[in-house]
Amino acid sequence: MPVPVQIRPLELFSVGRTHRLRPGAASSREAAFTYAITAAGVAHAVTAACSQGNMSHCGCDREKQGYYNQEEGWKWGGCSADIKYGIEFSRKFVDAREIKKNARRLMNLHNNEAGRKVLEERMKLECKCHGVSGSCTTKTCWTTLPKFREIGYVLKDKYNKAVQVEVVRASRLRQPTFLKVKRTRHQKPLETDLVYIERSPNYCEEDAKTGSVGTQGRLCNRTSPHTDGCDLMCCGRGYNTHQYTKVWQCNCKFQWCCFVKCNTCSERTEVFTCK
Repeated sequence: MPVPVQIRPLELFSVGRTHRLRPGAASSREAAFTYAITAAGVAHAVTAACSQGNMSHCGCDREKQGYYNQEEGWKWGGCSADIKYGIEFSRKFVDAREIKKNARRLMNLHNNEAGRKVLEERMKLECKCHGVSGSCTTKTCWTTLPKFREIGYVLKDKYNKAVQVEVVRASRLRQPTFLKVKRTRHQKPLETDLVYIERSPNYCEEDAKTGSVGTQGRLCNRTSPHTDGCDLMCCGRGYNTHQYTKVWQCNCKFQWCCFVKCNTCSERTEVFTCK
């Protein structure tokens, strides 16, 4: 029997149904991830819409248009993604709800900015050569957005390494002033760190307060050592084995004239669910 373990809730997202976590319910690392990826998502979507000409107030980034990079021998051209506009829009739209002067506001604003910073740092440079017979007499370059899945992977990694912080209050009014890494002397987290204040509860069991439906009944992989494996997914409770026969039509061929003839194929298979 495996030793019971407590796993982080984002690890429970890897297979099966999604947990309905309420990001406002706790100042946990799950809330940190939710806010960061939302802020990055808004900036990414708006920037993409600008580049595609779907918004009337923005377009391509013309700031560097025509500038020649003498050292590397290329010039700016094409339609560079206007990431500055997308990030500024995200700040105005996403950060606007943070009006209460409390620790959670500082945490949310930090994570929002961390998500946008990750997006900005992963902008890509694309180039095209121009010249006779495929020669690269001149080269034009422009910036493009990374795939959003790439941003998601980076933020998931930062979720795993999230930093626990505590609030530092102003001496007079006792209002939250800034966040510092817990158990340090005023060491601030890095700009791209995801930060949280409260430790995550145990999401292995059903809990209406946190919005967790638990892992009972979840599909799991018996042989996987990762978070989709039965040992981790089932939190040490073990798993049930279900056998069934899958039947489908196969080897279908068209017969002249005019019908399709198929064989019937079947396969015995097993699935595993958490106890």
